[in-house]
Amino acid sequence: MRRLVPVLAALVLVVAGTATAAAGNQSSGEITYQTISFENEGGTVYGTYTRPAKVSGNTPAVLMLHGFTGDRNEGPVFQPDFSFTDTMYSRTAQVLAENGFASLRIDFRGSGQSIEEIGFAQTTFSGQVSDASAAIEWLGDQKKIGQIGVLGLSQGGLVGAITADNHKEVASLVLWSPVANPVDTFKTVLGSDTVLQGLTQPSTQATLPWGAVITLDRPFFEELYTTDPIAAIAGYEGPMQVVVGERDDIVTPQPYYGETYLAYHDGREELVVLDGDHVFDVFAGNGAPALDEAIAESVEWFIVTLRSGRS
Repeated sequence: MRRLVPVLAALVLVVAGTATAAAGNQSSGEITYQTISFENEGGTVYGTYTRPAKVSGNTPAVLMLHGFTGDRNEGPVFQPDFSFTDTMYSRTAQVLAENGFASLRIDFRGSGQSIEEIGFAQTTFSGQVSDASAAIEWLGDQKKIGQIGVLGLSQGGLVGAITADNHKEVASLVLWSPVANPVDTFKTVLGSDTVLQGLTQPSTQATLPWGAVITLDRPFFEELYTTDPIAAIAGYEGPMQVVVGERDDIVTPQPYYGETYLAYHDGREELVVLDGDHVFDVFAGNGAPALDEAIAESVEWFIVTLRSGRS
């Protein structure tokens, strides 16, 4: 199913407010934010666990996976004066909580706060998939957690697709601007010459389109050619929503890469096409109404497929 969404879905209203959590527990109204950590493959993974207020019975939960060079909060949502009071994923977690969902957003090892044992240069797709798997196990160990869904952005969408295939307990999947062809996307982001160099050198420095300079080790580049999220999604039979922006210049062209996921997925599915860029205009200085549309569409999807248990 393909839908072009011209206006904000009426399901939810985003209440602006900083939802990032410092160490320990914080509350916003009756929503609780807790910084957690767990060990995986010899490293420490940090995350923010958000619990809604007064939910009777088991609470459905959503694991949120960040994108390339991101962290568990993702980018700040800029207002016209380029101030900000929340971030892409903190806003999403708050709206999920307002609608009765718990959520866990993590920093993959090598990103955000999870840099005690390895640095960003050691990032790999397989390592992030392993972190996501450990996060699902962590969620499953919490009291009164019901069905588990996954939401992944960009590279986190690639990781989410593979994780959903690996874990049949993933009851619903949402992919925002997901990487479908890693080689194509990272030739766009890093440059073809950089990808070629990365396959032959132990470490390679790259300048990103927005000016940041990073270093990546050879295993990252090798896994570009051995990681296939489309093959993985063919093995996932649960419900899947894909949300893309028509102006995406990172995973491009859209909506064609979004449609690729639907072409190979067998099960309930939906493609939502927004007037937005790769991260739904969070850096555009307009308060990101496209992000609000994405959140509203995906929360509605989780209500139908996760909280109600309908596939």
